[in-house]
Amino acid sequence: QVQLVESGGGLVQPGGSLRLSCAAFGFTFSGYAMSWYRQAPGKERELVATTISTGGSTKYGDSVKGRFTMSRDNAKNMVYLQMNSLKPEDTAVYYCNAKRSTRGYWGQGTQVAVSS
Repeated sequence: QVQLVESGGGLVQPGGSLRLSCAAFGFTFSGYAMSWYRQAPGKERELVATTISTGGSTKYGDSVKGRFTMSRDNAKNMVYLQMNSLKPEDTAVYYCNAKRSTRGYWGQGTQVAVSS
């Protein structure tokens, strides 16, 4: 019963903030690279942020650099995405992903809507 469960999405005004959480069940993700992806209606899924298993190196998509911060707590099997200065273009379903070698898992997604 391997699962990734995202939470924290919702409706927010432009310029506002949200913090997304991803909880892992059925496996210990300390050995996995963790990522956040997002997909807007009619568009392909894109990488938002990714971090290696140790959390020592984090990379961000160009569109979110300087606004989003990803972090992970391996002891708690949790990963987070702090989103600040949100824009309407950030509206999407956000997905958590865990990957190690050829094995990968996806969460069900959490909806983020940025609108005035």
